[in-house]
Parts: sequence; C-alpha cells; structure tokens
Amino acid sequence: MTAQRTQYQVKREPDVMVPMRDGTRLATDVVRPDAPGRFPVLINRGPYSKDSYLNNPDHSIWFFPRNGYVMLSQDVRGRFNSEGDYDPLFQEALDGYDTVEWAARQPWSNGRVATTGQSYLGATQYTLAGKHPLPPHLETMAVVSASSDFHQSWVYHTGGAMEWGWNVPYAILKGRNTLARGGHDALLAKMDEYVIEPGNFGQPLSDQWYRHLPLRDWIDRLKEAAPYFHEYFDEELDTPYWWGLNLQRQARNVTIPMFHVSAWYDIFLEGALNAYQAIGKHGGSETARRNQKLLIGPWAHLRPFTEPTTGGAGNIDFGSEAAIELHDYLLRWYGYWLKGEETGIMDDPPVRLFVMGDNQWRDENEWPLARTQYTRWYFHSGGSANTRNGDGSLSTVPPEPDEPADQFTYDPADPVPTLGGNTLIIEYGVFDQGPAEDRPDVLSFTSEALASDLELTGPIAVTLYAGTSAADTDFTAKLVDVRPDGFAHNLQDGIVRARYRTSVREPSFVTPGEVHRYTIDLWATSHVVKAGHRIRVDVSSSNFPRFDRNPNTGAALGVDTRLEPARQTVHHSARYPSHITLPVIPR
Repeated sequence: MTAQRTQYQVKREPDVMVPMRDGTRLATDVVRPDAPGRFPVLINRGPYSKDSYLNNPDHSIWFFPRNGYVMLSQDVRGRFNSEGDYDPLFQEALDGYDTVEWAARQPWSNGRVATTGQSYLGATQYTLAGKHPLPPHLETMAVVSASSDFHQSWVYHTGGAMEWGWNVPYAILKGRNTLARGGHDALLAKMDEYVIEPGNFGQPLSDQWYRHLPLRDWIDRLKEAAPYFHEYFDEELDTPYWWGLNLQRQARNVTIPMFHVSAWYDIFLEGALNAYQAIGKHGGSETARRNQKLLIGPWAHLRPFTEPTTGGAGNIDFGSEAAIELHDYLLRWYGYWLKGEETGIMDDPPVRLFVMGDNQWRDENEWPLARTQYTRWYFHSGGSANTRNGDGSLSTVPPEPDEPADQFTYDPADPVPTLGGNTLIIEYGVFDQGPAEDRPDVLSFTSEALASDLELTGPIAVTLYAGTSAADTDFTAKLVDVRPDGFAHNLQDGIVRARYRTSVREPSFVTPGEVHRYTIDLWATSHVVKAGHRIRVDVSSSNFPRFDRNPNTGAALGVDTRLEPARQTVHHSARYPSHITLPVIPR
C-alpha cells in the first residue's frame, strides 16, 4: 500500500553552485515543492548534462518534487556547467559526500537525504556507498543499472578481457563536451570519423576503427577528449588502484539500506547482484545487512522505466508482465526510509525477479536461491563439435575416459562477431546465434530436446579444460536456449583471458600445448527452458567487438600491431571433464 500523497506545484532553481571541500563548485538544479516547509532531499549526480534530464521522465526531475521531495540534479565535476577536471568515478565519493552534507544544511531540507539515478548516476552512488565514513545525513540509496566494480565490469570483464565494444565510443560520447568546452573544433570533427550512426547509447565505432591496431593508439587519439583513457591500459591488473571503486571490497563500510535494480541483459548486471550479496553478508551495520532489496528485470541497460510499455531486449518481447513503473517502487522505498510512511515495501520479500520463459515476476527471500540444485552438464563429441551441425552434445552423464578432444583455429583477424548479449552502445539483448554457430571456430554442445520445463535461476559458470598453441589466448562460452524452430536464443556469455585464468591481479602465462583448467563466469540468469527446447553451450575464443581480441602473442595489452592464429584444443574426458554448471530450480 502507498500513503495518500499531496501533489505539489514545483519550482526550479537552475545552476546553484554547490561548493566542494577544495573550493570547486558543481552546478546543481534545485527542483522542489513550491510550498513552505522542509522536505527530504534526493540527489541525482551525472556527467550527461543535468539540462538533458529535464524532459526525460526516467530521471525523475519533476516527479519526486511533485510528491514532496527536493530533487538536486547535478553535473559532476568537470562536466557541462560544473567547475574542475573530470576523472570518471574516482572523484565521485568525496563530491557526493560534500553534496549530501550541503543539501542537509539548506533551509528547504529536513536533513534527511538519499540518492537516486541510473547507469553512471547509479555508479556515483555505489562509489559513495563504499566511503568510510558515510555522510552523516545520508539515509538510503536506490541504484539502477550500475557497475559496482569499475575494474571488472566497466573497463574489463570478470575474465580479464577489455569491454572494447563500448569503452572507446563511450569516451568519445563524453569527450565531445570536453572538446567543445575547450574550443577544439577540429578534434571534435575528428571524432565523427571514428563512429557510425547512433546505436542504443552513443555511436558505435566503425568496423575499421574497432579493428584498429595498436589499441594503445587510442590513448593519444583521445588525449584531449578523454585524458584519463591511458589508465585503462596502464592499470590493467586488479590492484589497489581500483579497489576504492569496488563495492564488494568496501561492503563493510555500508551502513544504510539500499535498493538495487538491474536486468538480465544489462552490461552492469554484476553490479546489482554482487552489491546486494556483499552488503547482505558484510555490511557495516545490522540495518544495512537486513535491509537490502534487489529487483532484476528482463531488459537490457537502457529502457523507459516510467512508461507502461511491454518489455524486451533485442529480438524478443517478454510480454506485458515485463513492463513496470519503477517510480511505484521508488516512492514506496523513499516514503518508508525518508518519511516514515507505512508503504508496505518492507513487508515484501527482499528479492523480486523476472523469470524469462514463463515471463512472470516472482518474489524470493534471497539471492542466490537457497533451493538451487547446481547441476553439471558435460560436453561430449566424437571430435567434431565444430558448428551447430557438428557432433557436439550436452548431458548430465559424465564423459568416458577416452572421448576425443575438439579443435579449432582462433584467428583474431577473423573473430566471432558479437550478436547481442550484455552489451552497451553495440546491439544488446536477444539475437539468433545461428550465424556465429555456423562458423568452424565455434564448438557447439547441444542437449536432446527437454521432456519437461527446466528452470535456470542463479549464477552460471563453465569449467573448461583446454590447451592452446599460444602463450596467451582467450576462451569464450555462451549459454543458449535452442527453440524447436532452430532460433538460438542467447541467455548469457563470458570470457576468460588465459593469463588471468587463476587471478586478475597476478597474471600467469600458459605453456603452449599443456592442458589448463579455465573457469568462465557467465554471471547469472533466470530463464525457463521449455519442454521441446534444447540447451546449447557454444565455446570459442572471441566475441568481437564486445571484447578486445587477444592477438595470441603474449605481448602487453594494446601494443600489438600483428595478430597470430592459435590452435585451440578443448578436452572433455573423464580426466578433463569440461562442463557447464547450471542453477536448476526444482519445479
């Protein structure tokens, strides 16, 4: 239930210059009820121009003030009307702290402050959440579609490969403002040579520029637009340099309730799942540990949360049940924590998931689900699993001692193309994987048609025993639901860089020809594979341009101008039982 609310007229004070501790001032719109009194404050901080949010209902600039909140919409340091230099996310904890405490002191504030926002505007919250101590007046957060580990989902993937498909065009997207402010008209025009027509957020690079070598050339090409870009190469390892932007490592500092929202095809899905789990286990107060909420929908990174449209991602629509009005949840959340209203939200189970396939929402008491039966499905073949028409199979039966291995050649000059998935800027969501599965450098292991529905809800991982002719290479894996009509519906995918197979902090090169064990993190899903459908796992060594191509040379990241083919061998025998571990939910 929701308490009866007064609907206020609203007024906006643009470009209030909020001082930070070092004297830098950040441009902030104050949007508040046009009425006497003091109100709770919500803070929205981002790099995309606060003025651009005014006509975007998802940013809630007008919605919350009409419902009795003050909304602060702020350009972060170095962006648009704010002073200072921009350093993505590293600057946000201190500036967020100072903004919270400034807000609490204002005459229109009742001293109760929270944060809100999606994507980067969510990441500013996660970075602040890990700060010790938290701002004294910060009561709660609601984070939508954000990374909680800047190293291992924003710049790189959990397996060590760079998230290439979005990093350069995203730097260009934000760099346009930097160039325009500095009067670099010629450089601004140069940016247009790199990109093609707009994708789902920003403009993807042309194929020529996605393939450009050496990768480190981008440091110089973007030095005016994105002077921080060198960090993405110079700080490749997951070292203390990044740990302040890793909420899992900072969970003990979190002492407030938080609401985490994401989606099964979101590029930052790991953010919500990992933050929710880490704070629930290691949060710095009982209040934090017992009051985390998680909502995961079937969408991708960007969608209208405020319109009751059907929900989909890529070439699929998950039906009318998928559409939600996120404001309904947020009003209940903020109403409880900031106004003391009995909204009923804390009576709901802490986890709400959209189960794809059944296309229904379901409430749960934890994540991962306590009743999960983690089940191994093993790879099999007669040595010819190449393409979806090969002899690769998948079953719960362990392999025989003498099953022959499969081989393929990974040529980084001809990588397997990205076809949807958890991406950004390039196309995301569900796409038919058939065109990739027809390639000889893709091994496909496919089950028999299922006799009954099989629910998969939870984390997924592939254990791969493989050898390579190279000193360093990549291995990829993809979980697919094969429909009776042959459409290969991608559920999740992942990658592991050989040198990071045991640690993304301490690389270890492989010995060519030796068999090594790889764990490929496919993150998580909630999906029912229907009776008559088949389960498939695709194994290869590239997924481009989502991930940067491994040139197979063993050289340092981004210096190669040459690409070398590698001969890959995937084993699936009693000694080397390659398999996928699926989170089966009894039904």
